[in-house]
Amino acid sequence: MRYLGIDLGTTNCAAACALPGADAPVELLAIPQLAAPGEIFAEPLLPSALYLAGEGEFAPGALDLPWAPGNGRIVGRLAVRRGAETLGRLVTSAKSWLSATGAERTAPILPPDAPPETPRVSPVEASRAYLEHIAGAWRHLFPDEPLEDRRVVLTVPASFDEVARQLTQRAAEEAGLPELILLEEPQAALYAWLAARPDWRGHLRPGDLILVVDVGGGTTDFTLIRAAEREGALELERIAVGDHLLLGGDNMDLALAHAVAQRLPKLDPLQFRMLWQQCRLAKEALLEDDERMEAPVTLLGRGSSLIGGVIRGKLERAEVESILVEGFFPAVSSEEMPARRRRAALGELGLPYEQDPAITRHLAQFLRRGGELACPAHVLFNGGVFRARRLRERLTAVLNGWLAEAGREPVRVLEGGDLMHAVALGAAFYGRARHAGGVRIRGGIPHAYYIGIETAMPAVPGLAPPLKALN
Repeated sequence: MRYLGIDLGTTNCAAACALPGADAPVELLAIPQLAAPGEIFAEPLLPSALYLAGEGEFAPGALDLPWAPGNGRIVGRLAVRRGAETLGRLVTSAKSWLSATGAERTAPILPPDAPPETPRVSPVEASRAYLEHIAGAWRHLFPDEPLEDRRVVLTVPASFDEVARQLTQRAAEEAGLPELILLEEPQAALYAWLAARPDWRGHLRPGDLILVVDVGGGTTDFTLIRAAEREGALELERIAVGDHLLLGGDNMDLALAHAVAQRLPKLDPLQFRMLWQQCRLAKEALLEDDERMEAPVTLLGRGSSLIGGVIRGKLERAEVESILVEGFFPAVSSEEMPARRRRAALGELGLPYEQDPAITRHLAQFLRRGGELACPAHVLFNGGVFRARRLRERLTAVLNGWLAEAGREPVRVLEGGDLMHAVALGAAFYGRARHAGGVRIRGGIPHAYYIGIETAMPAVPGLAPPLKALN
């Protein structure tokens, strides 16, 4: 029996299979998806993007999938590309909307910038679309292994509240997934490290604290896990979970878009949203290729004075790293807490983004929740943002500065993790360990509560979110 693990990510989804047997491999699932109309390819990541195609926008059969003839919606890579060219039809960040307490999460509210005549979907429906795609891919790839007979582990942020978890389960049920187990994402990332380190007990000592820092496309999560000795055996126990922070790659993409916009002709709101999407693609291209020094950014013009109706710009690697390092990972004191701006007006309805973009300040607040600084012995990075080596190095340096002030040894980085796929791999590994026996992290999913921030605009270094008057 294969054990299926699914990472329902804010920016990307992934799936992995664990074969039976303690020494059997855990393998990523290559997910077939549309790369272009009529062109299907498979890759380990399925972008968490849903494009609501207009009537007659594509030729009949152009969006068909092997398991979904007559398909009218696009999930994955083509959705991202098409959405960067067309406004008001691309649904993203559905996972963040699932946790937005100020939104009607089961109502058709996405995309929020869609014109009145454009169809919309709920965050639950968008999440269902991603899970349906993964379920359809499984049935296509393994026709002799019914999904209904699998053990499925679906991951959620450690800080998801009860409602967000229930809505995630609802989306999975509507997608046709069998009864499943929910697993916290930071724990899944650590399970992936454990799976790759059979000798993990030789790396940890009783009493050691492991800090898991997970910065993904839309959220930042902090978790502390303690190594403890019980009856002569070393066990792991999750002891602290941070607040649900809507702060991640989306905010970084917006910061890059503002930087590029300063070098371009004046953009209207629609063009700027296109630029935001283009900067995300450019950032990913630069982070995935260490040899690449710049990436192009191209927008459709809206004026006759533009040659060819196209606006061209670029992002340079040095610029990307500078904006992300200094803006989101500044060197701060462990006593410096996140800024909270007082508002004189209500913000527009939207996601409760964090107002302070400094992830290092949020980390300081998390580690000082008990008053004194919690001092981790190890740190495990997770999330696509940390593909950038300089970001890992900066956060490690800041953390080591705090530890030195507390008279503690430098933190040891748990190396070798798969930053993009660890959650899916760990989920599959956990599914097998839960059934067949194996290392388990004690401590279940907590009942997490958090207070949403007024503003609906992602935090960007140096930019205060605009206010809207209440009529």
